[in-house]
Amino acid sequence: MLLTRCRYGAALLAVFLLLQSPRGGAQTSAPLPAQQLDDLVAPIALYPDSLVAQVLAASTYPIEIAEAAQWVKDHPKWKAAKLMDEAKKEKWDPSVKALVAFPQVLTMMNETLTWTTQLGNAFLAQQADVMQAVQQMRAQAEAKGTLHSTAQENVTTQEQNGKSAIVIQPVNPEVWYVPYYNPLYIWGPPVWGVYPGLIYPGVEVGFGFLPGVDIGLYFGGWGGWGWGGWGWGPNWFGGLGFAGGGVLGIFLGGGGGGGGGGWGRGTELVRRRHLRRLFVLSPLRLRRIPQRTRARGLGARSGPSIGRGLS
Repeated sequence: MLLTRCRYGAALLAVFLLLQSPRGGAQTSAPLPAQQLDDLVAPIALYPDSLVAQVLAASTYPIEIAEAAQWVKDHPKWKAAKLMDEAKKEKWDPSVKALVAFPQVLTMMNETLTWTTQLGNAFLAQQADVMQAVQQMRAQAEAKGTLHSTAQENVTTQEQNGKSAIVIQPVNPEVWYVPYYNPLYIWGPPVWGVYPGLIYPGVEVGFGFLPGVDIGLYFGGWGGWGWGGWGWGPNWFGGLGFAGGGVLGIFLGGGGGGGGGGWGRGTELVRRRHLRRLFVLSPLRLRRIPQRTRARGLGARSGPSIGRGLS
């Protein structure tokens, strides 16, 4: 138990030090321009819609991402049902708990916390712009021929009130595949700036998928957790929406299933809750780091990244 607490404390301290650094996730008052947002969302823009929604929500909780990633690493022998049952007992945001079913994505976010925090801050401050950036990158990939339907996912276009949106959904709603790709292969060099400094597969790999995740094994008893037939996802036409689907209440549009058309407590309450999470450097959060761990200055431990070894 003491060793586990020290590991969590080390991870939290590393997050704190990272976010304090000039290259960390410091929030600025100036909104990010569209081309910078395009680069920022490139690593996840081609994920299935509901997975995009979970990543965007979870990115506003970088400290909990670090905790969850270490927690998953500490329990490598737990099967899917056991892992999720235990995850429900943790105090993390539901979006973070849901990513326990996608350990490669959780690891990617944890190992690149600067990007994760920047993504979360952008989503909190510029929700509609971030969603538009995802659509922009999908449209560019589709025009280039690097985004299309496969045996794992369907890519379709929906229209509403004269607007169109590219929707990505799994072919089998019970089995989800996480795409892996190098943005350079999908879009070529960025028009502005650089893509986030993640570990990508080689350009020659093209576009592929990680092993499928059986959603029923992970979420069969959860209900309303935003996956498959219970699901919810981005409302590409609704601007600042809020989620249906049980306990999830975030700035994403309702999407059927698990609780239906909207979160009854209202958008402004959800806004205040998530804005509090913007200030991730609050001393109150640091009380969760054991004093001895803080004094020793332990750093975070790294692990394998999404796409590692594929180049």
